[in-house]
Amino acid sequence: MQALIFDVDGTLADTEAAHREAFNAAFAEVGLDWYWDEGLYARLLNVAGGKERLLHYWRTIDPEEARGREVKETIDAVHAIKTRHYAARVDGGGLPLRPGIHRLIAEAEAAGVPIAIATTTTPANLDALLCAPLGTDWHKRFASIGDAATAPVKKPAPDVYHAVLQQLGLQGADCLAVEDSCNGLRAATAAGIPTVVTTTPYTEMHWFDEALVVLPHLGDPEQPLPRLVPGMGRRWVDLAALHHWHDGVLAREN
Repeated sequence: MQALIFDVDGTLADTEAAHREAFNAAFAEVGLDWYWDEGLYARLLNVAGGKERLLHYWRTIDPEEARGREVKETIDAVHAIKTRHYAARVDGGGLPLRPGIHRLIAEAEAAGVPIAIATTTTPANLDALLCAPLGTDWHKRFASIGDAATAPVKKPAPDVYHAVLQQLGLQGADCLAVEDSCNGLRAATAAGIPTVVTTTPYTEMHWFDEALVVLPHLGDPEQPLPRLVPGMGRRWVDLAALHHWHDGVLAREN
């Protein structure tokens, strides 16, 4: 395992509730009578990308209106307002990293293993989320950052992973990805990257047959997993566990 690649929303932090609240705040601000409850939003998460999600919903509830001339401009405007509301919710550490993330990043840095990001979210959302927990120069800690600006075609297409692999100068089999959703897993595996999944309440019912391991989170000594990590004698995922799972994949393939 020569590099570790993280998804962001649902993986680095459990952001989806904040995104849903921000969408609803944007709808209210612009006078739309839309409201996304948890059940509806869980279904909408099958559509990757905030703008794509807005268009999909619009086409579902009013197909004719969604073909209008100013649909793109309206979606762009609503999404910009939503991004502002999201930033206000996560700015200043309002949303902590998930268990094990900060520790695992530090372990990888200490071991000289490059870390990268492969996400469909916007650069503004990344900055709002990561400045507080990782520092204002957080981007310097990542050898490659792939986001919505890097690869406009969203997951489950593997485009963002291909872009990250190109920047890293590595093949998919050289890396390991951490994802939280079926779409993310499909994107990573399509790029040939073995993947660990850490589910959220929005994704725990997804199918993850191709994942190396599926866990509720990565765990920490002070916030351990409910049971021992597969193949390891502890209840949190460390760099040794990731190497163990990655090496097992290569051994099976060879």
